Amino acid sequence: MPDKTKKTVSTDPGNREDKVNVTRRKFIRAGMGAAGVAYAAALGYPVYRYLADPAEKAAAQAAETEKELVGADTLPQGSAMIFRFGGQPALLIHHEDGSWVSFSAVCTHLACTVEFQKKEKRIHCACHGGTYDMYTGKNISGPPPKPLTPFKVEVLDGKVKIARA
Repeated sequence: MPDKTKKTVSTDPGNREDKVNVTRRKFIRAGMGAAGVAYAAALGYPVYRYLADPAEKAAAQAAETEKELVGADTLPQGSAMIFRFGGQPALLIHHEDGSWVSFSAVCTHLACTVEFQKKEKRIHCACHGGTYDMYTGKNISGPPPKPLTPFKVEVLDGKVKIARA
């Protein structure tokens, strides 16, 4: 009695001797193996990124030491804007008195992005309630252990230039 689990598939309709034996079991095993490899890769990539060398991240951030913000000079007094500087968010504030300041927009507690709150006259981290002074970047209350990193601001000829201090 012939084996019913095996199916013989000929690659040539002329029924040559080139025959491939494909079983359901082999097909399912191959599919499950491919799914397992894809699952392992999906789990492994975030672990790899977490364990990646922190020096790579620091080098990318330090690579940009100066940035020119075209059109930022039109920012109204008493308002702020977020921009990318060195691979991370930064905050530019144009105060009511006409002065300009810029800080890293990364909270020193757990690296959440901070926001400028005009009415409260502060920089606030919504993650854990940390607050910073909007003129100096100094931590005022909450869990942040250090002040925000300040940047140097120059306003010349309609351009705002930000540089590491």
